[in-house]
Amino acid sequence: MSQISYKDAGVDIDAGNSFVENIKPLVKSTAVPGVVGGIGSFAGAFELPTGFREPVMLAATDGVGTKLKLAIESGIHNTVGIDLVAMCVNDLICNFGTPSFFLDYYATGKLDVNAATAVVSGIAEGCRQAECALIGGETAEMPGMYSEDDYDLAGFAVGIAEKSELDRTTQVRAGDVLIALPSSGIHSNGFSLARKVLFEKMGMKFDDDFNGKPLIETLLEPTRIYVKTFKANKEKIQALAHITGGGLVENLPRVLPEGLRAVIQERSIRTLPIFDLIGQHVERAEMFRAFNMGVGMVLVVRPDDVDALLANTDGYIIGALEAGAREAVLV
Repeated sequence: MSQISYKDAGVDIDAGNSFVENIKPLVKSTAVPGVVGGIGSFAGAFELPTGFREPVMLAATDGVGTKLKLAIESGIHNTVGIDLVAMCVNDLICNFGTPSFFLDYYATGKLDVNAATAVVSGIAEGCRQAECALIGGETAEMPGMYSEDDYDLAGFAVGIAEKSELDRTTQVRAGDVLIALPSSGIHSNGFSLARKVLFEKMGMKFDDDFNGKPLIETLLEPTRIYVKTFKANKEKIQALAHITGGGLVENLPRVLPEGLRAVIQERSIRTLPIFDLIGQHVERAEMFRAFNMGVGMVLVVRPDDVDALLANTDGYIIGALEAGAREAVLV
């Protein structure tokens, strides 16, 4: 009687081992002080940093959403890993956490070693930008769960913060100024709507020219990582809001206490061309709920610190805080 192997069932252990060998130098390139050992053990290890009075560990997890479909369909796999890191570490800094290490989960129907290696190269690049270490991950080959070409990603970032600095709502007050840090593009939210408008409604293709380059390049532009900007300006920042799903109107209130509202001057927002294109078929209010509209992070700063922040970043003023219901309004 013939025997059936694991490979016959759709799982290639040798391919998995080859993939691990491919990514070892990528993982090593992200090493920062605190990393203990290398990949290959059952868990990654990181030494707690010194210098904190009351250290608190922060954790954030996220994915890339349906932006992955564009990477899979276009065969461009080396940027979505940056998105994965960005979506996690940008959340950590909103609670004044300094990212320490990162782990990833890669699930697929059939392991394509080259595609998976490209994805991890992006994750490593994101970790270098965020100045944190990639200390481990998991690769799952699951035939029957995913089609052969599909894969999914999840990321997990851990950082350290001072306990006294966690709650940013206690630091903001009326009169504080809102400084927008530009996004690099759509980032990693709203792609279900973007795909429906661009490809179903407008009939566009990946290779169509958009602002002098193929449309797919604009769509896959990696999410900007704001960690270095945060570290360089931490002492002058009262709060940060990562503008993801829900846009400005739903994310800014997360850093406000009761009795304060954020008033945003809509005309001051430097909307990116891709949003102008999509906005031809979507109501303006819906655009501001689905997309970042060109604003990836908002800093809340004291009026006396505005000039220093503007001089040390590429940010610009979009509004201020005032007394009122806890909300963000566009005027």
